[in-house]
Amino acid sequence: MNQTTMTPAEEAAAPAETVAGNPSLLERLERWRPQVAYQGLSLGLICALVALLLLVGNVMTRGTIADQQMQDRLATLRQVLPDALYDNNPLADGFKVQDEQLGEVEVFPARLQGKLTAVVFQGSNIGYGGPVNQMMAVDAQGKILGVRILSHKETPGLADKIEVSRSDWIKSFDGLSLDNTALDKWKVKKDGGQFDQFAGATITPRAVVKTVLQGLQFQVRHAEQLKAE
Repeated sequence: MNQTTMTPAEEAAAPAETVAGNPSLLERLERWRPQVAYQGLSLGLICALVALLLLVGNVMTRGTIADQQMQDRLATLRQVLPDALYDNNPLADGFKVQDEQLGEVEVFPARLQGKLTAVVFQGSNIGYGGPVNQMMAVDAQGKILGVRILSHKETPGLADKIEVSRSDWIKSFDGLSLDNTALDKWKVKKDGGQFDQFAGATITPRAVVKTVLQGLQFQVRHAEQLKAE
């Protein structure tokens, strides 16, 4: 039987071809490619690489995201809490209060020369599209200093009027308290209360009003504890 041999020059010129009758690495990979094991291994390697990249990206951006979230919360806090009422850092001094109705509530105290002047806390109720998260500030006498929406998924063009950038509706709570507003007035007008609803979107303002009332009642229930903290 004749066996074709290759000169060293021919072997160097064609490294991917069969050398001395033995299949090259490239040829073996090509033969293995259609097999399920090869495809599974390839998919596994790709998934592992993607997971590694996501992990690295998360680690690298975690600090930046946390800083941005803190800045956003601080910016919102300044909208509801006048600078003249505190000389501390309310966010850094925050503490948690266990409430029998609302569960665990994080409170951010505003102090001026060591005296509690106001408290800021977050609340949430379900609107039309999901949770409507908001922040409110109440002074030591139980009067609302300000309310702002933190996040929501309500219908654009209808229910987004709860945002201060869309309308002044959210400012209608300023100055109100349980002392100057009867309990049965803490509803939208459609339900017999005093707060405007939006055309085609009653559920959203109803949720906001409910959360504000819950915040005032929370402040009353824990007034002494908040002062002690």
